[in-house]
Amino acid sequence: MSLPPLNAVKVFEAVARHLSFTRAAEELGMTQAAVSYQVKLLEERVGAALFLRKPRQIALSEAGIKLAPQVKEAFDIMRDAFADTRGEVDNLLSITIVPTFASQWLAQNLGLFQIDHPDIAVRLDSRSDVVDLLNEDFDIGIRTLSGPLKKGLVAHLLVEADFTPLLSPALAASIGGVKEPADLLKLPMLDPRDEWWAMWFEVAGVPGFSTEGRPMSILNLQSLLGSAAMAGRGVSMLTPALFRDEITSGRLIQPFPILAPAGRGYYLVYPESRRNAPKVKMFRDWMLGATAFMREGT
Repeated sequence: MSLPPLNAVKVFEAVARHLSFTRAAEELGMTQAAVSYQVKLLEERVGAALFLRKPRQIALSEAGIKLAPQVKEAFDIMRDAFADTRGEVDNLLSITIVPTFASQWLAQNLGLFQIDHPDIAVRLDSRSDVVDLLNEDFDIGIRTLSGPLKKGLVAHLLVEADFTPLLSPALAASIGGVKEPADLLKLPMLDPRDEWWAMWFEVAGVPGFSTEGRPMSILNLQSLLGSAAMAGRGVSMLTPALFRDEITSGRLIQPFPILAPAGRGYYLVYPESRRNAPKVKMFRDWMLGATAFMREGT
């Protein structure tokens, strides 16, 4: 036997609970006539009366007495299932993030968010390719942006990707110290073909930069370049805001305050439709507060 219409079953469950067509109609936002019609449809499907109509009250019939507790149990199971699923969705925050920002900042600071919000579980997916936040199963993206956003997305700047040379103290000492920008030309450079090198030397007023004769390394990721620089393998062109701990601890030095503009930045991005989702609001507010010092350049 096929299942009867779910709406009719829902109406029966409400009437059986209240033993009143009027109160069931109020709960369901229906007219009393509509409630009576749905009950009649179900009785026709079952082939028996489900209620005994009395002058000023109704009672469950024998068939209704048998059916009501099972229907109630079925609805309770469905309510619990949807409530559990809703809870899991509400409490899991899925973030897609570019690798450098993941390793250089968020992995080190995410624990602070979870101390403040212990009920939120965070799933990080670190990748370089751009995820379609409107169609894939992520709540938030942290990515580099240089142009307009896709319609339907909201973005908040976390930090500009402005850059400058960073190197290890030992490498700087190998030439008696780096006292002026031109001194960097005496040292090995990591990813020398990166356009950032020529751009920075131009801003610094140093002519004649060339990759000729320099070993070609291609590390691409700032996190890898930073590790190589700390190991003394060469000078890396990096975003210093992402390496503040390494600079403060002395593992890397920033010899000059000169920053060249990358024309892009790291942004917190999410669909407009999720702007008011509690978990998105919590993470957005925390993230913008936690990275404020990076935007201020302090």
